[in-house]
Amino acid sequence: MKTILFGLLSTIAALAADNYSLIKRIPIPGDYGWDYLAVDSAARRLYVSHDKEVVVVDTDSSSIVGTIPNGRGVHGIAIAPEFGRGFITNGQPGTVTIFDLKTLKTLDEVKVGENPNCVLFEPKTKRIFTADRGSQRVSAIDPKSGKVIGTIENMGGKVEYAVADGEGHVFMNMQDRNTVVKLDAQNLKVLATWPLAPCEQPTSIAMDRAGKRLFIGCRSGVMSVVNATNGKVVDTLPIGKSVDATTFDPQLHLAFNSNGDGTLTVTKQESVDTYRVVENVKTQTSARTMALDPKTHKIFLAAAEYEPAPPATPGQPRARAKMVPGSFTILVFAPGK
Repeated sequence: MKTILFGLLSTIAALAADNYSLIKRIPIPGDYGWDYLAVDSAARRLYVSHDKEVVVVDTDSSSIVGTIPNGRGVHGIAIAPEFGRGFITNGQPGTVTIFDLKTLKTLDEVKVGENPNCVLFEPKTKRIFTADRGSQRVSAIDPKSGKVIGTIENMGGKVEYAVADGEGHVFMNMQDRNTVVKLDAQNLKVLATWPLAPCEQPTSIAMDRAGKRLFIGCRSGVMSVVNATNGKVVDTLPIGKSVDATTFDPQLHLAFNSNGDGTLTVTKQESVDTYRVVENVKTQTSARTMALDPKTHKIFLAAAEYEPAPPATPGQPRARAKMVPGSFTILVFAPGK
């Protein structure tokens, strides 16, 4: 019966994956950079990191409902609804901004390690975790008191993105080690380190909690599917270049990778160990980060247009292109009917 049900859901997923298409653009003011996005589906809000601030968008009306200012090099956003609080990592000062989910007002700012990247809420221990890339450590914060209650030091490499299984474990990519580590969220220690070959530069990660499978987007142009119990790589699939976000829709059994080359790779989960790429949707060059709304199955991607890069000079061999003014936007993609 379970096999029949899974097959039926997979068939629905295949139909839903047909012709994922752009349905809307949401302009966001400000000609500066961005990083991760986060959806609070219950509250119908999309949080957009935007360098100096977080922009909050109503996912139903597509209107901007507020901003959370004072960020400096904003990276990630985590939501802890039972505490009525949200958490933002600020890369340059090495801090986490704590804000009120209703008013969007800043409540506190707590110091963590250098250059914190991702941030997540672990539901079993009810702790906030940050990946402090510059310090090569992980910090744990009590969301109620807003205090750092412990760290995992000497991670030995570039901690990148992470996901929680809801059972007291956090899985975190080590981007420069081509591994993923399994962390004990209660006792703050590393339980296991798993190689991801042929994956190189694991950057993004998502999880099928029910199936205990990790989906890891790799800059080498593949997604690794990993058994979260024993660390075995059960499948490797091609994706686009410059991936920076991965997500999983448990209802439709679809994994998504957003790639900076202007593609969204959609992969169908036919069983927990069998997968097939069903689409490479054209998005927009630079649309490398995204968030999924599990209620509507919409995908939100951040992107901007850029002027041609200036020629290299001895003093600036890697000159960066300037953003086209007014071009920063959120692209909304939805499955075909």
